[in-house]
Amino acid sequence: MIAAVLFVLLFLVLVFVFLKHPKFGRTPRGARLGMILESPNYRDGIFQNLNPTPQLAEEATFSKMFRDFFTAKNKRPANKMPSQKTNLFELKPDENVLVWFGHSSYFMQLDGKKILVDPVLSGNASPFSFMIKAFEGTDVYSSEDIPGIDYLFISHDHWDHLDYKTIRKLKPKIGKIVTGLGTGEHLEYWGFDNNQIIEKDWYRLAELDKGFTVAVTPARHFSGRGLKAKQTLWVSFVLQTPGFRIFIGGDGGYDDHFAEIGQKFGKFDLAILENGQYNTSWKYIHMMPEQVLQAAKDLGAKRLFPVHNSKFALANHAWNEPLKKITELNSQAGLSILTPMIGEKVILTNNRQEFSKWWEKIS
Repeated sequence: MIAAVLFVLLFLVLVFVFLKHPKFGRTPRGARLGMILESPNYRDGIFQNLNPTPQLAEEATFSKMFRDFFTAKNKRPANKMPSQKTNLFELKPDENVLVWFGHSSYFMQLDGKKILVDPVLSGNASPFSFMIKAFEGTDVYSSEDIPGIDYLFISHDHWDHLDYKTIRKLKPKIGKIVTGLGTGEHLEYWGFDNNQIIEKDWYRLAELDKGFTVAVTPARHFSGRGLKAKQTLWVSFVLQTPGFRIFIGGDGGYDDHFAEIGQKFGKFDLAILENGQYNTSWKYIHMMPEQVLQAAKDLGAKRLFPVHNSKFALANHAWNEPLKKITELNSQAGLSILTPMIGEKVILTNNRQEFSKWWEKIS
């Protein structure tokens, strides 16, 4: 009995010590907490979605999720993923391009500014290096391949969007960071100057430079890196440059905020929306492929780039199902969809650029 009690105590001590690692970040405090407490989106000690959002759907059951977990097939590709390697240091200043790193990480050069979104380049999307590892062939980019960044956008603090190792390595290259309320606490804890961090509530605007503005806009999701969830705000972004209006969707489920954002900001040249790691059991916090198409229509997007796929297995669907489904559904919807492979240069001024169905060539 004494041995069992000692074992439990030792385990709890080890867990406590582990959770103290800087990678878990820090909950907001001081003036930052004061801003959060004044937010209309923070109630009862947590941030809230615009509409009620259960993390598990009504039809979700433990037996169904257990069965899905053990019967899922092809969650990871059997073969090495294809990729290209665009040298980001050799881009011409007048090129307007996007380069995807897999999942929800990507680089954009727009009207001379270099922009990075939710970079996860350390090989896994978990506090444990042996869990949720990147598919073979998807980690062709490292922090060393990233040039100086004018604006880093962080949509929320989940491990597959905010990576401690990547952010720490990129720190000397980062200019300004744009994120939602509270997430700056992690970044300041990790050594960033508070003057670099722009934190906003939903529907708040920031001037970045002449001709460059960003509005922080809603998402339907949640946040959290440790034991206490929803202490930082999950967001999307409306980025306006001299030549482009781009919606950066972050992560989350479908709701009427897409139509509202479309009405407030007008049509978008490009909408970047999550399409992957979905399941009917958590349909409120991740979009199903048909909802991604509807969200793009709600936003009035001229083109759609579906992300949040092809690098990590966070759900039970086949790794290639998101791209397969959305392209099949789009044969009726008729939207212009970007489907580059990892590292392929997307020329944002070329509306006729064609992309192969590369996911059909791997099992």
